[in-house]
Amino acid sequence: MAEEIVLTPTGKKKIEDELARLRNVEMPALAERIRQARDLGDLSENFDYQDAKRQQGFVSGKIADLQAMLERSRVVEEVAPGSDTVGMGSAVSLRDIDYDDALEVRIVGQFEEDPDQGLISASSPMGRALVGRRSGETVEVAVGKVTTRYEIVGIA
Repeated sequence: MAEEIVLTPTGKKKIEDELARLRNVEMPALAERIRQARDLGDLSENFDYQDAKRQQGFVSGKIADLQAMLERSRVVEEVAPGSDTVGMGSAVSLRDIDYDDALEVRIVGQFEEDPDQGLISASSPMGRALVGRRSGETVEVAVGKVTTRYEIVGIA
């Protein structure tokens, strides 16, 4: 059986919006492009036709992937603002104990993850270390051979 995908309501909406855009905008535009290319005649040497067909296949695959993702998903409600425990949707202020650096992260579902924006998946090493913890606690995050210790300074 395929692995369950955990999403926040925001993450699910993002996938649904992308699916709707692909179905309602991209696919009709590609179908029109294919129709126009067919009208030009010989398809064997028609680059635009071949390119549009290739893109149509790519978009069809993306649609199938997103549909499968939604079918395997479980929506987890975000924790209420002001909760004293880290959970989905929590904004967490951290302090790297060894380097005294500050870090802000938000716990999200795996398909919403964007570390450059501080969005950390609950299933990532850092997410697993943080979920269920409280302000003031120390967590260890092991990535490969490196282990970093963080103090949870605040939760919003």
